[in-house]
Amino acid sequence: MPMAGTAALRAAADRWLFRVTGPEAAPIRLVQRRIFVLPTGAGIGFACVLLVMLIASINYNLSLGHALVFLLAGSAAASMLHAFRNLFGLAIRPGRCAPVFCGDTVNFQVLVANPHARRRPALRLSALGQSVTFEAAAGDETAVGLPCPSMRRGWLTMGRSVIETRWPLGLIQAWSVFVPDVRCLVFPAPEPDPPALPTGGDGAREARARKGEGDDDFAGLRAHRTADSPRHVAWKVLARGGPMLTKQYAGAEGRELVLDWDALDPGLDTESRLSRLCAWVLQAEARGLRYALALPGMRSPCATGSAHRDRCLERLALFAHAGDAA
Repeated sequence: MPMAGTAALRAAADRWLFRVTGPEAAPIRLVQRRIFVLPTGAGIGFACVLLVMLIASINYNLSLGHALVFLLAGSAAASMLHAFRNLFGLAIRPGRCAPVFCGDTVNFQVLVANPHARRRPALRLSALGQSVTFEAAAGDETAVGLPCPSMRRGWLTMGRSVIETRWPLGLIQAWSVFVPDVRCLVFPAPEPDPPALPTGGDGAREARARKGEGDDDFAGLRAHRTADSPRHVAWKVLARGGPMLTKQYAGAEGRELVLDWDALDPGLDTESRLSRLCAWVLQAEARGLRYALALPGMRSPCATGSAHRDRCLERLALFAHAGDAA
């Protein structure tokens, strides 16, 4: 309950101070009203030391003490302006985030553009409890990657993010809160040691497929389809200037798998089923087999190729037990 209350309080503060309610349209520009400046712990300690020095200078009528106090105070005040200017004018856009398997590290990417002719050093980007330091080159756009652990399948959003700086003296912190439209698709973790691929109606043909012997019986060439495996492309014909064709094998005909949710062991829970189906999809694709994925409420067409594999993995990632959430 205390954690939920803190999160609700932070969300209310974001809506009031930063006018942040959800993913923002790109580019997100850090204008004056979005940047906040406060002293750091070191800055507060520095101010206390200056106060003591000022009191001592007044008591003992030290002219040089007064000069030193006001010189240091002026430097601290100037660092406030520099910290603010280090963020002012930056533009943030979402970058590309490649899908990962659950348990792997998600690399969220944002693009930070610096339109001014001065570099922006000592910047820090934080989100989901992780942070990374970087600097934005003058007049250039910098790609910033933020590694975060993936704990569950489905869409993982970057959410509330903070960009901050304590440059140049570390006495002042300038920061801004934003919510980029960045998310990553997390596939189920494949089962480490899954059982053999299910055999179809023709067990002998499936056995040959597992041994790699079915590809020995060459049957001819046909027009290439986008779903065909790159392994079966007639590269020699293409190299001679011919059209893109696909090799056909007598053993390959009918070698179609159906990876069926309902055919799995009834004792497996939802996540274990998804993990096994994920491993089977990867195995079938690696062996160049044509396969279909059957989940409650949906069934994909039988095909092969990286695009088909990614569609199947996406359906597994977004699957809800009541139906397919994709």
